[in-house]
Order: sequence, then C-alpha cells, then structure tokens
Amino acid sequence: MWSKELYMQEKGSIIKPRKQKKNMPEIVTVLGVAKSTVWYILRKKESTGELSNAERPGRPRKTTVVDDGRIISMVKRNPITTANQVNNTLQEIGVSISKSTIKRRLHESISIGYTARCKPLISLKNRKARLDFAKKHLKKPAQFWKNILWTDETKINLNQNDGKRKVRRRRGETHDPKNTTSSVKHCGGSEMAWACMATSGTGTLVFIDDVTQDRSSPMNSEVFRDRLSAQIQVNADKLIGRLFIIQMDNDPKRTAKATQEFIKAKKWN
Repeated sequence: MWSKELYMQEKGSIIKPRKQKKNMPEIVTVLGVAKSTVWYILRKKESTGELSNAERPGRPRKTTVVDDGRIISMVKRNPITTANQVNNTLQEIGVSISKSTIKRRLHESISIGYTARCKPLISLKNRKARLDFAKKHLKKPAQFWKNILWTDETKINLNQNDGKRKVRRRRGETHDPKNTTSSVKHCGGSEMAWACMATSGTGTLVFIDDVTQDRSSPMNSEVFRDRLSAQIQVNADKLIGRLFIIQMDNDPKRTAKATQEFIKAKKWN
C-alpha cells in the first residue's frame, strides 16, 4: 500500500528537531510520522543535501507553457467556452491535443466545470437602482424592516425549458454575471401567482389571471389595484398590524400614477 508523500514543510519539520540534537523516537512521537519515513528523510538530507524529489521519468507534456496559457485565457474571457471550442481554436493554430488534455489543464488552473446559475436578466440601469436602494437602506434599524410588507407576483411556466449549461469558473465566482445564464419571461402554458411576506412570516398565496376579467387585455393598473384591495390589508393585519409599508418592484402596473395615488390614499407608503 502506497503511503502519502510528505510536503516540503513537513520534511523541514523533521530536519529541524534533528539539528536540535533530538533522537529518532522523540521526533517520531512529536510529529506522528513513521520511523522509517523519518529515517529516510534524514538519510536523504545527509547524502544529497536536498529534500525535494528527483524529477520522475514519464511521457512529455503535449502542451507548452504558451499552449496552457492560451487554454486558460480563452476560458477566462468566456467561461461558457466548451472543451470542443477550445480544441477547434487550437487546431486552427496547429496545436493538436485531445479534449481530455484540455480539461486536465483547466483543472490544474483550478478552473472546474459547474452548471451555470440561472438568474433574471437585469439591465445596467436596474443594477444601479438596486445598489442605490441597498446603500440608502443600509443603516435602517431592525424595527423598520419589521413594518415592511413585501409583495410580488411571478409567472410559473408549465413548460419551462430546464436545460443546463456548463461553465468553468473558480470557487466563489458563482454569481459573477459572466458565469450565469439569463432567463426571460415568455407567453403560453403558465400560471400567475401573487404572494406577500414580512419578517414574521408569509402571507396568502393567490393564483390569478394575468388578464382582465373579460380576458380582453393584459392585467392593467386598474385590475392590479383591485388585487391589492382584496389582499394587502388582510395580510398586513395578520403579519404586521395596523401600521405598515408596502414594498413592490418597478413593474409598470405598480409605478403607474393611478397606482401610486391609490397606495398613497390608503397610507401604505
């Protein structure tokens, strides 16, 4: 059975107590290393003056340092690049290697293949608005957040394409925009659900139609206000109490002048 090879730091920790005139049993006891290992390291140091292993024979690498740099650079520029695409690019410049070799080089650079996280497509304008909102409310006390009623609705696609794509990234780069794929809403085969929540818990989950009652047009500000009238006060009384603030996103139905005046009249802001 093969034993684990010691790191240079561990080998150095064997030499140091020997220089301090400690005997073999003391070194073995303190470091918890086999006696034969300690004897081998000491003998090697005395005979060669080196602790590092001699270069082992083997098949030469198929790639040069420049080739390795090209492989890593292509994946860094576009983490969704596949091994096939890298291979095709290298063949164009006369470098012929297998996909397995490309994957090994990427693993050596700590670039591991993961499934890309799917996140909503957010414009730069909205990213800035979200960052400004976070900075503005950064130092709000805990009691402020206890009075917030968060509301939103989502379209649940019944025939959602759940295909996945691989992305090569380093640990900790899960949500970097270049390591994610974008999802957008589309029509057909879906249900619209509305819900709210507060720090004390979740409110009612309501399935609604994303159209007017006569199904003549998409849900507009007027229909949206009817939904708020039916659900907001009931859930707020249950989760928060009489005084609360309603928090919504910037959907056109919510930012419409009529909706804002309605919320102001209800004193929900």
